[in-house]
Amino acid sequence: MGDLTSNPPALKLRWAKPATFSHQSLGEGGQQPATNHMSDTSTYESRTAKANCTAEELYHFVSDIRNFKRFIPEGKVSDMVIEKDSCSFKVNMLGKVNIRIRDKKEFTEVVFTGNAMPINEFTLDLRFHDSEKEKSQIRLIIQARLNPFLKMLAEEPIKRFMETIVTEIEKFNGWKEIRKDS
Repeated sequence: MGDLTSNPPALKLRWAKPATFSHQSLGEGGQQPATNHMSDTSTYESRTAKANCTAEELYHFVSDIRNFKRFIPEGKVSDMVIEKDSCSFKVNMLGKVNIRIRDKKEFTEVVFTGNAMPINEFTLDLRFHDSEKEKSQIRLIIQARLNPFLKMLAEEPIKRFMETIVTEIEKFNGWKEIRKDS
């Protein structure tokens, strides 16, 4: 039996990278089981959504955070500061939220990172690819550092949030209406 007092190297990592998404990696019904690579990092995956645009159009739209302003309901946030690569705002019961683009892979992925309250870090990974003429598929993956109590409280709201986002993505038709300025 090994030494139980030492931590395996994987436990020393701050973030576990989620499995690579591609149309080949989707299981039946487009679902891929959520995995928890670390004890303090929870991973949530949305269903696969179909967007009415190409992966290139989707990439250009989500690569500019200012394009998301149209989706924020009036009165739901305050003190919003929004720029091309980052935004911050306040939400009741949650406090200040900071989000920025951490990584982009042309026409396939945009990764956002942020925090809500000083201790709750998260990533939102949008992975997408062309699926048919003028259409693409997208999946959202959220990883959050949550203690067991917050995990229990946050699981259902995170799932509802992700379902709302993918539903809106499927209904939205303004993908070509992106910000043209830098």
